[in-house]
Amino acid sequence: MSTAFTLSTGVATQPISNVVWMHRSRLRANRWNPNRSAPPEMRLLRVSILENGWTQPIVAHQEGEDEDGLLYEIVDGYHRWLTSEHADVYALTDGLVPMVALIEPDPALARMATVRHNRARGTHGVLGMADIVADLLGMGHAPDEIGRRLGMDEEEVDRLADRGEMVKRGAREGFNTGWTT
Repeated sequence: MSTAFTLSTGVATQPISNVVWMHRSRLRANRWNPNRSAPPEMRLLRVSILENGWTQPIVAHQEGEDEDGLLYEIVDGYHRWLTSEHADVYALTDGLVPMVALIEPDPALARMATVRHNRARGTHGVLGMADIVADLLGMGHAPDEIGRRLGMDEEEVDRLADRGEMVKRGAREGFNTGWTT
């Protein structure tokens, strides 16, 4: 059975127009999210929230209700929610997290939304990252600071900063005898 749901028009009807600060305990992880983040990316997310604040709400749909109010199941933002349990992140907002609720509490739509949110983010290109590292170095940021704040090890920062010039700088004019047959 397929159902189609079309959102109403107008800014006020959009979920992002209705961000609420909700205690993280009112949200639950879903059982279907295929997205996983490795420990370095989780540390980077924590740094991001601590340095930039909450810039993206958690997307959820109403799951039920208990004696304390409505309960929500996370559709997108599980890793932000998980990070919010760290004491330093928790302290920023006393355990409150920004949340927007999907308008239609359809379980199938929630699952589809999870996949769409995950797949729509794309990937980082190496050359674009190299440009950013070069810009940061040009702005006076030290390589170790860039590594710490972007979740990169020293070698990754060096390689991105180098942008392939290492081979040119280290190459000899001709081949040595080790390359003859």
